Amino acid sequence: MIKVSEEAKTKIAALMSEEGYNVAQHYVRVGVKSGGCSGLSYELNFDQQEQGNDKVFEDNGVKIVVNKSSFLYLVGTTLEYSGGLNGKGFVFNNPNAQRTCGCGESFSL
Repeated sequence: MIKVSEEAKTKIAALMSEEGYNVAQHYVRVGVKSGGCSGLSYELNFDQQEQGNDKVFEDNGVKIVVNKSSFLYLVGTTLEYSGGLNGKGFVFNNPNAQRTCGCGESFSL
């Protein structure tokens, strides 16, 4: 399962609304791709529908979809948001990551 913090939920709802999505109907698509200074990097997008190979979760009022291959890297992850002057934006708190880069946008297992 992938969890969503209260701060991330608030920001997701605002961004979805700005882009014409509805947090009650549409999805946040989370994934992993090759790249970044640590080997793998995170992806975060909005989507209107789930695909055939997706795992679907709902936490804190946010519907999350993740494809099966990315899910193996993300199980147990919490999506958080840190705003303000020194904020990092969206942060993946991933217990599976053995090493992360300084910016937190890439990781390795």
